[in-house]
Amino acid sequence: MKISVIGCGYLGAVHAATLASMGHDVVGVDTDAEKVGHLARGFAPFFEPGLEDLLRDGRTNNRLTFSTDMDLVADCDVHFLCVGTPQSKTSELADLAYVEAATRALAEHAKAGSVVVGKSTVPVGTVQRVRGWLAGTSVELAWNPEFLRQGTAVKDSLVPDRLVYGVDDADLAPGAQAASAVVRALDEVYAPLLHAGVPRIVCNFATAELIKSAANAYLATKLSYINAMAELCDAAGADVTQLSAAMGLDPRIGQRYLAAGLGFGGGCLPKDIRSFRAQARELGVDSVDAWMGLVDEININQRTRVAEVAAELCGGSVSGRRVAVLGAAFKPDTDDIRDSPAIDVSLRLAEAGAHVIVTDPKAINNAWMRYPQLQFETSVAAACDGAEIVLLVTEWAEFRAVDPVELVERVARPVMVDARNVLDADAWRAAGWTFRGLGTGEGARRLSDVQAG
Repeated sequence: MKISVIGCGYLGAVHAATLASMGHDVVGVDTDAEKVGHLARGFAPFFEPGLEDLLRDGRTNNRLTFSTDMDLVADCDVHFLCVGTPQSKTSELADLAYVEAATRALAEHAKAGSVVVGKSTVPVGTVQRVRGWLAGTSVELAWNPEFLRQGTAVKDSLVPDRLVYGVDDADLAPGAQAASAVVRALDEVYAPLLHAGVPRIVCNFATAELIKSAANAYLATKLSYINAMAELCDAAGADVTQLSAAMGLDPRIGQRYLAAGLGFGGGCLPKDIRSFRAQARELGVDSVDAWMGLVDEININQRTRVAEVAAELCGGSVSGRRVAVLGAAFKPDTDDIRDSPAIDVSLRLAEAGAHVIVTDPKAINNAWMRYPQLQFETSVAAACDGAEIVLLVTEWAEFRAVDPVELVERVARPVMVDARNVLDADAWRAAGWTFRGLGTGEGARRLSDVQAG
């Protein structure tokens, strides 16, 4: 099929590349000429494992092109809207300005009978607005929400858990799906995935609009729940890692997303739950509004807790202390620093008077110009030279593999805060470190072991 992808950020670039790898002829269109230039040469403008291989393959076999020229979509059969929906500057709702601009531009170029497919995460009711922006055209409309995770987005596209088609109510009538032009077009787009047995759910527009936010709300709830348990464990002298391991063995609960730590961030989960909360408020569902508010509050409090733990381990204040922070990206395997808990903690420490040195395998370039109050180093060793406390805040494999025996020689005071609960506490203590995790019930007992220095 001939397919266009409108918007070539994290979602659009990955979607375009994976569609080309399935054998479609794909053109990605974006208003950012610099980004388009990188993609056209086979280089990703952000770090995502496996993406550049797909970009180069698509370029080599001439199935994938990128441009700023919307005229190139005129002969496409299917158009995917993959533009960003950031949080509004005036409310918790998503800002649909990019969706509107892309839809109006597409309305001027899409041929009659083609299918416009929304993939962006949007508030419920957005489809009706998109229909208005497409007024006067003879195109079909569907909503096909994305479920990509940064760091595994290529795999999530090539081997997804499920495909969801949001369609008009008329296409949901008994026997109507087989005749639906929208369903048939999407089935052709995703034919290799359907042949491989990926589940397909066809639902109405409202369900498709809600499903990504509902899924993210559940994941955020699970993360905030175990972080609340971590705070309880610290107060009670219990160990949240053992508690979560025992809970995770219950098949009704499961282990995934049940690891206590610094909490979640990024460009999706935080803004999606806030938008979800605002939608619930508008619809008069107060319980979801209050619930999402508590989830968000617990998550933000984790950042405060980590900064407080660092201050406690420095004798009550980090002012004047040299602090090494391992991590800037909001999660490993990405260079994205949007709403990064790692950056948030670093800034809190800097505002409290600490001299903060940050290192990260991929995210330094994105962070150093935006945060001049922080110092950045390219290696763990350089960041930790002379440090009086070290914080692990992003669980990169490189950080998890650090040798505590070697690192102890570089620091001024061997104090480690494992804000992700991923290090071997016994090994670090055996190497001479004062070690603190989150929710391990050790805070009060071990503070006395640390001298202010």
